[in-house]
Amino acid sequence: MHIMMKKLFVTLICTLMAFAGMAQSKLPAVTLKSMDGKTVSTDTLSNNGKPIIIDFFATWCKPCNRELTAISEVYEDWQEETGVKLIAVSIDQAQNINKVKPLVDNHGWPYEVLLDPNSEFKRALGIQMIPYVLIVDGDGNIVYKHNGYTEGAEEELIQKVRELVK
Repeated sequence: MHIMMKKLFVTLICTLMAFAGMAQSKLPAVTLKSMDGKTVSTDTLSNNGKPIIIDFFATWCKPCNRELTAISEVYEDWQEETGVKLIAVSIDQAQNINKVKPLVDNHGWPYEVLLDPNSEFKRALGIQMIPYVLIVDGDGNIVYKHNGYTEGAEEELIQKVRELVK
């Protein structure tokens, strides 16, 4: 009987942990600035019920820049098809923040860009490495996370977005 109770207990704990893992997490509330100096609270980011891709990058991060450039080549098509919006979040520190706008302009990235010079937003999400991408559904739930970039990874990203808008 004792062994059976242990098995039942372990099964119950595993089930509860699975449900806890399924719980949707929301964006934490962190105050950032846009490139034009406007204050933005991250918990209010929205896209009229459509998905948002949040891409953490830095000017010095080559894979980040490759990822954002690759996405920019197909972004217009993605927007037409799914209505997705991409928000790029720079984690460049204060001394490098003046390099963000020239980089964005030079690449012609059509994204909304937010500045996280103290990495508060990055830390609040538990992000260790960049590039790091999140997808937030139309209800504000974080539904996908991915770090690192390899050529073609943007295809997996748009597939996840397509699944949300079916």
